[in-house]
Amino acid sequence: MQRLVPICLLAVLAFSQNTVASAEDGWKTIFDGKSLAGWKASENKDSWKVVDGQFVCDGPRSHLFYVGDDKPFVNFEFKADVMTTPGSNAGIYFHTKYQEEGWPTNGYEAQVNVTHRDPKKSGSLYGVVNVSDPPCKDNEFWTQHIIVQGKHIVIKINDKTVVDFTEPDDAKPAANFPGRKLSSGTFAFQAHDPASVVHFKNVKVKRLP
Repeated sequence: MQRLVPICLLAVLAFSQNTVASAEDGWKTIFDGKSLAGWKASENKDSWKVVDGQFVCDGPRSHLFYVGDDKPFVNFEFKADVMTTPGSNAGIYFHTKYQEEGWPTNGYEAQVNVTHRDPKKSGSLYGVVNVSDPPCKDNEFWTQHIIVQGKHIVIKINDKTVVDFTEPDDAKPAANFPGRKLSSGTFAFQAHDPASVVHFKNVKVKRLP
């Protein structure tokens, strides 16, 4: 019994140190794995469900916006584990804001697509820097990591950088997407179409100076 006490104390200390480290690294989990709390779906709201700790989109076009923080995000790191099913298309928007219908007109989209017919594949900064051969596969989770610092955007898949883009000071967004530029805002996941089933989990964000 006397030998167990030091072992137990070490275990408690290790747990405590890990907890402190986790709290101090700046990352905040923004999906509880159980509900849509802190998130708001647009138009076809039934396209979103929570299954086995994952957001799953399956249905007509809808976007799931993060509304759990009143303070807009400017500089940040964002991570989510993503899995597509064959032929599926989705996306991760940032610097966007809630809108009830249509494709989000504000912010950029980091594409999610391995085998959908759209040639812009996972990791693309959609319509700006396009990726044709992403380092990920259908039916397997990968980590999609988005970093924004000032005018600089980096997108990584499984720690491999696929986009490294600096927005020009004189950037002019497309006429049909006047808000497609860096500013501030929130995040959104995309349900693209009824044939696309995509999973998202382990969603977290870290604000940067």
